[in-house]
Amino acid sequence: MEKGEWDNRTSPVEFLLLGMESVPSLQTPLFLLLLMIYLVIVSGNILIVVLVVADQHLHAPMTYFFLGNLSSLETCYSSTILPRLLASFLTGDRTISAHDYMAQLYFFGSFAATECFLLTAMACNRYLAICQPLLYASLMTWKVSLRLAAASWLLGFLLTTIATFFLSHLRFCGPKAMDHFFCDFIPLLELTCSDTSVVKLLGFTLSLLDVVSPFLFTLASYVCIRAAILKIPSSVGRQKAFSTCSSHLTVVTVFYGTLTVVYLIARTAPLRQLNKVFSFFYTVLTPLLNPLIYSLRNREVREALRKVVRNALACTQSS
Repeated sequence: MEKGEWDNRTSPVEFLLLGMESVPSLQTPLFLLLLMIYLVIVSGNILIVVLVVADQHLHAPMTYFFLGNLSSLETCYSSTILPRLLASFLTGDRTISAHDYMAQLYFFGSFAATECFLLTAMACNRYLAICQPLLYASLMTWKVSLRLAAASWLLGFLLTTIATFFLSHLRFCGPKAMDHFFCDFIPLLELTCSDTSVVKLLGFTLSLLDVVSPFLFTLASYVCIRAAILKIPSSVGRQKAFSTCSSHLTVVTVFYGTLTVVYLIARTAPLRQLNKVFSFFYTVLTPLLNPLIYSLRNREVREALRKVVRNALACTQSS
């Protein structure tokens, strides 16, 4: 067999994602809950993209440009997992071909890595706006913003391409069932009969590049932001400055908090169900929270939404 080929003699044609079969009585409620969550994720994030594009007041500062990118990313991110999960609830078929598994793993990993870099770009934007307000307009131009966003997407897909290439060379000759509800990196390694030392080293190296480094840069940005806010003499000024980055800070905390817990919890039998619970928060609830956080905590987004609703009602009444 040629290296990297998914051959029937050494690897299963299909994997079995056990998902949430341990709670069969909750299959229907879970399907309805996940369907509602997915519809809210897609509609909420698309609405934010439409508002950012349509409302001239949201074209500056660049915060809203990055918010539009984040909302687009969250829509794609959730769409790699939830539609297939919903289909498995309806049909009862939890099998997935090896190539489909790798495809979902690739896109899920790419979008997750892109989000790490995009959140870092947003932290850089907040740092310039608060710590260098006089230079913000000249430093954070449309060209710079486009380059930061494009670099986030490019790096996310590039690093995941490298990881997926090495994963596609693994051989699978044992059981094909994995106790998870989506295609992830660690459950795949648990089933391989190949030597995983190189893949694990690569995974560790890539995680330093696309998770740890962006997180540390984001953390450093907020340390500087906090120091700058504390120097503002008036309490009203401090509160206003903090409110401009509170939404992004909340998203960063939720995203990195759940991500860290998911990949630090050992997938031993007693903790496996707990790992799946936090994976659910990381992959499903985070994309749901982002549009809610930004729409409820951001005055400009709320005002843009009111304008859209008023215009829609006016058009309805006039017709």
